[in-house]
Amino acid sequence: MERHPMVERVDYPGLASSKDYELKQKYTPNGLCGVLSFELKGDKQTAMKWLDSLQIISREVHVADIRSCALHPATSTHRQLSDEEMRAANITPGFIRLSIGIENPEDLLADLQNAFDQIK
Repeated sequence: MERHPMVERVDYPGLASSKDYELKQKYTPNGLCGVLSFELKGDKQTAMKWLDSLQIISREVHVADIRSCALHPATSTHRQLSDEEMRAANITPGFIRLSIGIENPEDLLADLQNAFDQIK
């Protein structure tokens, strides 16, 4: 399974189902970084509740740090765009960017699962 039931879509070129998978194979055959994005089912409030439920993963306005972090582009990096401009950029109300850092993987998975449990 590639995604959680509360996730509408996942954007990560390392997945065989990604439209960019062949480019990933060509340009980064040794692997990718731990940055991915996904769209939660629901609205902006659902995304905010999910983010607010994270305890290990920090809420940031950037990604690619040594620590795991998540951001909500619609209310941070892209907040100045109109709704139409956001749709054109594939920034939806439930869109999340996630950067995985060096924390214990089991702790991160538990943190993600807890956040998902809060939006069921």
